[in-house]
Amino acid sequence: MRLATYEKDKVEAVGAVIDIDGSDAMVDLAAAEKALARAEKRDARPIFGDMLALLGAGNGGRAAAKRAVKAAVERAKGRIDGRTILPLKAVKLRAPVPRPHKVLCVAGNYQDHIEEGGGKMQVQDKETPRIFMKPPSSTVVGPGDRILVPPVARSVDWEGELAVVIGRRAKGVKKKEALGYVAGYTVMNDVSERKLKIKKRTENRPQDSWFDWLNGKWLDTSAPQGPWIVTSDEIKDPQTLDISTFVNGDRKQHNNTQQMLCPVAAVIEYISTIVTLEPGDLISTGTISGVGATTGSFLKAGDTVHIEISGIGALTNKVAKSAR
Repeated sequence: MRLATYEKDKVEAVGAVIDIDGSDAMVDLAAAEKALARAEKRDARPIFGDMLALLGAGNGGRAAAKRAVKAAVERAKGRIDGRTILPLKAVKLRAPVPRPHKVLCVAGNYQDHIEEGGGKMQVQDKETPRIFMKPPSSTVVGPGDRILVPPVARSVDWEGELAVVIGRRAKGVKKKEALGYVAGYTVMNDVSERKLKIKKRTENRPQDSWFDWLNGKWLDTSAPQGPWIVTSDEIKDPQTLDISTFVNGDRKQHNNTQQMLCPVAAVIEYISTIVTLEPGDLISTGTISGVGATTGSFLKAGDTVHIEISGIGALTNKVAKSAR
C-alpha cells in the first residue's frame, strides 16, 4: 500500500495511492472510512486525520486503511468517482509525514561515498552508524516543493537516500526484531551545504569543522521527502533497492541498498538504544557515491533534482534562491 499526505482546495488529507486502469488515483481515507462505517452501522475510526494519527494506530490502522480502500473501490466499481477516489493529478502531494517528531540521518553508510570524498574505509565504519538530526519543522518539504538556496550557502549538494518511517514506539530494540517496527519506506534528499561559513575564525580546529559540517545539514528545505510511504508488507527486505539521483536529467548517483555498511535493522537497533523512536519518525539511511562535492558541481537556482528508488517511486524538486 502507498500511503500519502496530500492537499486539495487548501485542505490537507491522508490518502492511499492506487492504480485505476493504469493510472494513479488517490483514495481519501477519511471519506472512505466514513462511508464504510455508515454501511457497517458503526462510528468511523478517528485515525485518518493526519499521517501521525494513522501511523500511531499501528498495524491495526494500516489494516483499517486497506479495508477502507477496498470498500471504496468496490463502491465506485473500480472507477475514479471524483469524491472518494480522485485523479492523482487533481491533488498536490505533500511530504508523507509533514510534521515528524524526529528526522534522523546516517552519515557515511556506503563505502563508495566514504572513498569518493578522499576517505579510506575502516573497520569502525561498519561497527557503529554515525547519526545526526535535522530540525523537522523547517527542513521537511514534499514532492514538487522548492529546495531553497539561502545567501549563506555556497555549495549546496544532493544526497539521494532511502528513508525509513517508524510505525511503532521502539526503545532498546534488537536487530532481529527491528524491521517489525517499520511502517514503510520513502525517498529523501539529504540536502547538504558543504562549505558553510557564517563568520571568519582565527583558525579552524577539528571540532569547528565538524560543527560546520553538521550545521550545513540544517538549511531550511534540506529534507525533501516523498512521494509517499510504501508499507513494509510490500518491501520485505529494504536491502534490495536500487537508488538513482538525476540532476537536470543527468544521472549522478546509482547504487543498491545492499551496499549499506550498517543495514536498516542495525541502524534502528543502534538509535533505539539512545532515544525512543515514535510512529512517524524518519531515519534517512545515508547516501551513495556521486554527490556534487566530488566534482565541485553544486545545486543552483533552476536545477531539478530527481531521485528514484525501486519499489517506492520518485521524488522531484526544483532549486530556487532564497532571500534569507
